[in-house]
Amino acid sequence: MVEPAANPRPTEAAAAEATSASAAARLPWLERACVIVPAYQAERTLPAVITELRRAMPGLADEILVVDDGSTDGTADVAVRAGCQLVSHGKNRGKGAALVTGLATARARGHEVALTVDADGQHPADEARSVLLASSDPEAFVLGIRELTTAGAPRKNQMSNGISNFFISRFAGRPLRDTQCGLRRYPIATTLALAPRGEGYDFEAEVLLRAIWAGVPIVEEPIRVLYPEDRVTHFHVVRDPWRIVRTVVVALRDRRFGRASSP
Repeated sequence: MVEPAANPRPTEAAAAEATSASAAARLPWLERACVIVPAYQAERTLPAVITELRRAMPGLADEILVVDDGSTDGTADVAVRAGCQLVSHGKNRGKGAALVTGLATARARGHEVALTVDADGQHPADEARSVLLASSDPEAFVLGIRELTTAGAPRKNQMSNGISNFFISRFAGRPLRDTQCGLRRYPIATTLALAPRGEGYDFEAEVLLRAIWAGVPIVEEPIRVLYPEDRVTHFHVVRDPWRIVRTVVVALRDRRFGRASSP
């Protein structure tokens, strides 16, 4: 069931405390949480992303996993120099493939909850912390909800997200305010059990739809995002929406014929 975020946003002091050892007594799963940053050609923006994440969530400073999706610049070197955990794809496979690799790696290392943050700097670290703490339930699937118009998002992004929201909401049987935001909190084992197929930007719409069908609790957390003029995006406004539609159609077929996975 889609529900509002369970708790109000913490103050700066309370939020910093929330990722400390004392908070683990109240939220035991924080000790088994991590941050996954899928990254492609992110040498310029990744250093600041890592620095800010560590500032906002000191308790997870050593639990940042960068998945380098076949970059040809210095993305991997940045992650290594920053002391992050690193997994690299030999070639560019897509954001969804990077997320699955990150989730599988996190599970193998004993993590149960993963916060995902884009490498381009559009997700402020304080907003990432809000998503991390939006629900006390470690099995909740937490969605960052953007207000693209007020954030100054390019019109093509607004249109693409609006179309995705309309169709995914229709197939889910309930309204969803943002089906494409990369700032999310995933219950790792549950998410992998859903067996999403999308390897690109279609992953995020597909895995959300499969989670809703499987009865995974969904929490929506409003967030602030940044769209600087020099921001570089790898989302193709024609190709990627079509891939989203194609992947969702396959998911619908799986569900109709009883092949949809359940956690």
